Amino acid sequence: MEITIGRMEKPERGEGKSERGTRTVEDLFVWQKAHEFTLLVYKSTKKFPKREIQGLAAQFRHAAVVMTSSMAEGYKRRIPQEKMRFFNASQGALEECRYYITLCKDLKFIDEKVTEQMKDLIESVNRLLTSYCSKFDNIQSKK
Repeated sequence: MEITIGRMEKPERGEGKSERGTRTVEDLFVWQKAHEFTLLVYKSTKKFPKREIQGLAAQFRHAAVVMTSSMAEGYKRRIPQEKMRFFNASQGALEECRYYITLCKDLKFIDEKVTEQMKDLIESVNRLLTSYCSKFDNIQSKK
């Protein structure tokens, strides 16, 4: 059961990695990858057993949406501490999603190919989000 979704193009050097030169959160490469992951979660959980639609599928979807929507909510915050609060919430939801990937694989709700797709995407989002947040940590530590 391979699930294909549109791939985001890798940004040019220096593009999409910070807020400079972006107009909306959708311009951030980290948000684009998180959105791609969220779409994959929705497509994958459609195939879950009916008994899990209100349970595990709903929780997995919720965590994926929180990961992405927290970035959106924090994007326009001007105060670095406020911005980081939302991006930290996104990191927490990311870790929740990481667990759901393992659980769904072990329960055989998703196959190995989809599991690998999800793991690759979540790891990409993790690296990008960690890098993005470290820029704000640097700003706060210089004060």
